Amino acid sequence: CIRRDNSGRLSVCTKLCYAIGGAPYQITGSALGFFLQIYLLDVAQLDPLHASVILFVGRAWDAVTDPTVGFLVSRSRWTRFGRMMPWILISTPFAVLTYFMIWFVPPVEQGKVLWYLVFYCLFQTLQTCFHVPYSALTMFISTEQKERDSATAYRMTVEVLGTVVGTAIQGQIVGGAIAPCLPGDLDILHNGTSVLLGSDNNISLNGTKRAYLIASGIICIIYVLCAAILFLGVREQEGETFKVEHPMSFFDGVKMVMGYGPYVKLVMGFLFTSLAFMLLEGNFALFCTYTLGFRNDFQNILLVIMLSGTLSIPFWQWFLSRFGKKTAVYFGITVMPFMILIVSIESSLVVAYVVSVAAGVSVAAAFLLPWSMLPDVVDDFKINHPDSNGHEAIFYSFYVFFTKFASGISLGISTLSLDFAGYVTRGCSQPDAVNLTLKVLVAPAPAVLIVLGLFIFKSYPIDEAKRQGNRKLLQEMRDNEQDSETESTELGTIV
Repeated sequence: CIRRDNSGRLSVCTKLCYAIGGAPYQITGSALGFFLQIYLLDVAQLDPLHASVILFVGRAWDAVTDPTVGFLVSRSRWTRFGRMMPWILISTPFAVLTYFMIWFVPPVEQGKVLWYLVFYCLFQTLQTCFHVPYSALTMFISTEQKERDSATAYRMTVEVLGTVVGTAIQGQIVGGAIAPCLPGDLDILHNGTSVLLGSDNNISLNGTKRAYLIASGIICIIYVLCAAILFLGVREQEGETFKVEHPMSFFDGVKMVMGYGPYVKLVMGFLFTSLAFMLLEGNFALFCTYTLGFRNDFQNILLVIMLSGTLSIPFWQWFLSRFGKKTAVYFGITVMPFMILIVSIESSLVVAYVVSVAAGVSVAAAFLLPWSMLPDVVDDFKINHPDSNGHEAIFYSFYVFFTKFASGISLGISTLSLDFAGYVTRGCSQPDAVNLTLKVLVAPAPAVLIVLGLFIFKSYPIDEAKRQGNRKLLQEMRDNEQDSETESTELGTIV
């Protein structure tokens, strides 16, 4: 798997092993994104305000750790396993342990909020130690732009498949053990009392808790297997980009990244589109369960979205190679407003599935394009700053930082909005204000954010012509460096 020819071409086996390494992030991310909010509210039975604190603080903490880990990775020394691989290998066992504990309901009622906050933050930190080095690894598996794009397409296909796996495992196992809702007067339930909390209900709730633990255990096993395949099947390419002659301070790195125009425009554009997808992801399970009334079908609708996205990846890879990445952004992400249709007409399961297919196509574009365009920005930076090396991890970590920052904002705002609207934990129905809030959070709000993101993309300067020009310039720079090294070697031999 680790073989490559002298031209920098990667074998299919290497690309697959590299791609599989991206699955753990998406498997756990889809499970947390789609199910953590409803788990905290209806299974752990936390107050919506406390749930919003956990979700926002956890994601905000996660966002802060990304540039920090990126900086530490950029300063790491080369080892016989590479620079990125040790981070991935060491963080994996601790990450799976903390992930499992997130889905465990502690027996102590008073310590629940602290329990989830601590383990959620710990898991996000450890997963950052896995994902930031893995993301930066894109630049170090080959010097050829075409090979990196191909490996990225493999990665995005597996990552979208990872979201399918995460959604399927969590959704199907948990969906088969959903605790019954609590019928009754909404005012009584909202005040925290119900005459229906009998033994049968507790047994069912305990079954739901076990289902979440089983699902998380399976995901943990997959996480470890994927990390092992990545470690055994991919070798980092040691070259000039690993040599950091002048170590940069953390704040200098921040200044460098945030001062580079193409990078800022790319990140800001995807910040708004990511925020749109996060709003949809975090609230879709609640929207299907309560607003549409598909309590027993929402996990299948989620699965259709992810399957549609997986099948769409090859199409988007062809589209961006044929028409360019910037064009693909406009065609891909604009499919998303079709979600407006599902909130504009009477609840229909058939319409929900049709719209889910369209949404999946857009999800595939949202997965593929940012990670396909980031290497282009890094290449452009190298051309404009030829003496600055070894900063790839900082670029990737700050992009992940803004993505997770958007996630924290969306989750915090969503859960607080539901609290203000009068969300009823495990109620069979919700007040009209809650249903209206959910409709806004899954359609109009994401549509507005997508429009803002596309407006920013208009000023993104790296089009297809610029990208091809950068590719030629980079090859000339590599050839010149090789010629210089050859001349130095010959002179040393003569002396």
